[in-house]
Amino acid sequence: MRVLVTGGAGFIGSHIVAALTAAGHEPVVYDALLPAAHPREPEIPDAEFVRGDVRDAAALEAALRGVGAVCHQAAMVGLGSGFGDAPDYVSCNDHGTAVLLAAMARQGVSRLVQAGSMVVYGEGRYVCPVHGVVRPGPREVADLDAGRFEPRCPLCGAEMAPGLVTEDAPADPRNVYATTKLAQEHLAAAWARATGGRAVSLRYHNVYGPGMPRDTPYAGVASFFRSALERGEAPRVFEDGGQRRDFVHVRDVATANLAALDAVGDRPEGRHTAYNAGSGHPHTVGEMATALATAFGGPMPVVTGEYRLGDVRHITADSARLRRDLGWKPSVEFGDGVVEFAHAPLRS
Repeated sequence: MRVLVTGGAGFIGSHIVAALTAAGHEPVVYDALLPAAHPREPEIPDAEFVRGDVRDAAALEAALRGVGAVCHQAAMVGLGSGFGDAPDYVSCNDHGTAVLLAAMARQGVSRLVQAGSMVVYGEGRYVCPVHGVVRPGPREVADLDAGRFEPRCPLCGAEMAPGLVTEDAPADPRNVYATTKLAQEHLAAAWARATGGRAVSLRYHNVYGPGMPRDTPYAGVASFFRSALERGEAPRVFEDGGQRRDFVHVRDVATANLAALDAVGDRPEGRHTAYNAGSGHPHTVGEMATALATAFGGPMPVVTGEYRLGDVRHITADSARLRRDLGWKPSVEFGDGVVEFAHAPLRS
């Protein structure tokens, strides 16, 4: 099948293109090569390439001819430098997705796999010993300044135990990027209902692996640690390093996209489904930094106590639905993936 991969020259997109090719599909790379994501001209995957922006309806319509499905990876990512970035995030992520979906409707392309994100949940799942499952509000600056990083029960102030988030958890985006990712899902669902299309949103957790970009908003915490090690510097770990995340290898994310691509063909018409895409094995940010530094040969990480106000404390996934419904399971163990990543080249 001919598959258009928006953002196909990027970190995750290029791995999806490789997986599609290996599975016998015909990927078409559609990418604007924006400088924020690609400070230098990247190596384009070995596939048909169209340089274009997802907000360019004419270019999209031309690229969509003969296409049977779309893997939509193009997006601005990260927290940005302040709320002044909000128009750019909304333009690229939400307006761009709307333009893409409208073009798909005009061209009769009815299968979509969309790159979602775990950030739509805000904080993860917490259990209070008194009140059970509760949702903490945003962390206060005074608490963060004082090094009190763990959210407390909003009802009684007790310490809480973090757990795994399911797809049925209420959305609670805590920053502009997260808000745009949730809006993308709603647009995909509206498109599916209006056109009879079939859509899957994969809520990626912390993706890492070979080919991560260095020192850009698109990098992610694992890449910042890896870049520091390459410069001979100690990775700088924010807060106390105890933030729980689900680090999932990029090759596993690529196979999740293939599984979702097969699944959308079997979805009922007008259906949109969201799936968590994570390894299922949480690790702390400090554990990732230490494991990377050990595999690289040092220097060892430094815990700084610094914080970013838009960050959440713990967010880890329950990916059982993806495993059950789509038959997908991750294949790269954390230890093996970290050792590979410690010595793999980064994108400049």
